[in-house]
Amino acid sequence: QVQLVESGGGSVQAGGSLRLSCTFSAYDDSAFALGWFRQAPGLEREGAAAINTEGAVRYSASVKGRFTISRDNAKKILYLQMGSLKPEDTAMYYCAATGSPGWSLLSTKDFGYWGQGTRVTVSS
Repeated sequence: QVQLVESGGGSVQAGGSLRLSCTFSAYDDSAFALGWFRQAPGLEREGAAAINTEGAVRYSASVKGRFTISRDNAKKILYLQMGSLKPEDTAMYYCAATGSPGWSLLSTKDFGYWGQGTRVTVSS
């Protein structure tokens, strides 16, 4: 069983920064790719960033250059450092995991394990 618990959300003004954390646990933590997805009110959930078991990262076009994903396997924590935040970054942010090798950041269906989410609000 995989458990994911997010923290670090909050309210910030445009241009500010936040760091999200996600503690993860599984029978083999290193076997899972991990990602951050977000869902704004009235919109579908979308991938923001992901990192595979070897540390290779992928970003959506909307966050590339502003967000940084990283994972600390020893501490079992996934991070999302968010900078230059915009009001359109306002969303519920979810941590997700997958053991499938052919996952895509564009497909929420590829990720079978999800946390409960943490809310990020960016005001103008």
